[in-house]
Amino acid sequence: MHIACLTFDFDAVSGYIAQGQHSPTPISRGEFGLVGAERVLALLKQHAIPATWFIPGHTIETYPAMSARIAEAGHEIGHHGWTHMTPVTMSRDEEEAGLQRGTDAIVRLCGRKPRGYRSPAWDLSENTIELLVGRGFLYESSMMGNDYSPYFARTGDVISLDEPMRFGPETSLVEMPISWTLDDYPHFEYVRNKQYSMPGLMPAGGVLQNWADDFEYMTRTMKWGVLTYTCHPFVIGRGHRMMMLERLIEALKGLGATFFTMEDAVNAWLERSGRSA
Repeated sequence: MHIACLTFDFDAVSGYIAQGQHSPTPISRGEFGLVGAERVLALLKQHAIPATWFIPGHTIETYPAMSARIAEAGHEIGHHGWTHMTPVTMSRDEEEAGLQRGTDAIVRLCGRKPRGYRSPAWDLSENTIELLVGRGFLYESSMMGNDYSPYFARTGDVISLDEPMRFGPETSLVEMPISWTLDDYPHFEYVRNKQYSMPGLMPAGGVLQNWADDFEYMTRTMKWGVLTYTCHPFVIGRGHRMMMLERLIEALKGLGATFFTMEDAVNAWLERSGRSA
């Protein structure tokens, strides 16, 4: 089996607010996420594809109607922090409080606790894995140690410049690996600030070819595998990129892809590995 997971980080305005950008233009860039979410929902419905949406609690409470539509469409809702602040900038208590507040928002939205977590900015603190395990999360999706195979996240690594790295023990938390190469944001978004400039604005056709080729390579080299794509409604929702996303879906279908939510893909991997959730 070859699984494709389409995931959508519905950050909306929370990402810009977290960066300290409160003026009308950056806020409006985030607001376009509602337009994009509308288009993505329609495309997923057209192709009967279940997806996973990682939604910050801030977005859920700012845009409750759209968040409810996503949940009511049957898509999985994953945890994406309360705000879009990276946990690396937080104390342990602040991170734990954000996990709780984000979980509460998701429970109010869809009546169940989230099983999966994705860190804003894909950066984990030294406390994140332990906190997620303690709170009963099934999986995490912010690391890049593989591409086609989930694996168990570790905790307690000892990292030093002068000594070889000492690896900590595996936990029960399944890592669903991701990659910047399979994320729409760095390919498409134009960003310029005092710290750096990110040109973005890549032609969609080249990105489509890369994304389809990664899946095809998996079918050639793996008997079983799962590949995760990460999109943001305010990025992928532009017309030519929606055309790309639809062409990607058609290409993946042609390659024999099975479309799963992240939770279902994790459970399939655990079953195949002889483990249980």
